[in-house]
Amino acid sequence: MSIQEKKEDLKTLVEKLNFKEKVERSKAIIQQAYEKYGDSLVVANSLGKDSVVVWDLAKRVDPKIRGFIVTTRYKPAETIKFMKSEVERYPELKVYKNDTEIPERLYETDPDKCCDLLKVIPVRQAVEEMGVKCWVTGLRCTEGRTRTDFEETEERDAGLIKLNPILIWKEREVWQYLALCGVKVNQLYAEGYRSLGCEPCTKITVDDNERAGRWIGTSKCGGECGIHTRPLTDGDGI
Repeated sequence: MSIQEKKEDLKTLVEKLNFKEKVERSKAIIQQAYEKYGDSLVVANSLGKDSVVVWDLAKRVDPKIRGFIVTTRYKPAETIKFMKSEVERYPELKVYKNDTEIPERLYETDPDKCCDLLKVIPVRQAVEEMGVKCWVTGLRCTEGRTRTDFEETEERDAGLIKLNPILIWKEREVWQYLALCGVKVNQLYAEGYRSLGCEPCTKITVDDNERAGRWIGTSKCGGECGIHTRPLTDGDGI
């Protein structure tokens, strides 16, 4: 039986498995999915610390694995610089961006709509254009209150498998991997950020919640942009 077919208690796995076991498990999840989906398995790389871990794991499984990046007009200069360096190194990373005209400061008046237009729509475009049947994310269940009901393998959209291979990793294990494997990260982490997004909607905080600095002062505070919660295909969401 493959890892994807097993139903195990995630909280138990978070605490029971050591770092080495989690790394091996994550690579096995990607490997098994890649054997099944081949070139239609694609990594969603947000350029955050978790995504670059998953990207590195995927490239260790097979260097031919492709990926995509969604950027927006509000990304910090540091993120754009990091994105350019990553795309130069990995030309198989395709960049998607929605440049449609939107109301000024929409991120303040309607952050949900802003995220939907600038993040969710480009992800849908990537899924369609790249022929994605299985997309791989860096989502973790220990990040915050909005990420506790996910599984390592899901089908939230009919016909589209979502893989969360580092779902059970803790934040310190992410940094442990990055340090041990020499994986480069966005320089904003050195300034104290723990979760990165668009510049006007991302702050440095001392809150225990890893995503507490996202969308402060709005109904989305510490929440989601929508790519993990909104339908990504024309089929019915599950």
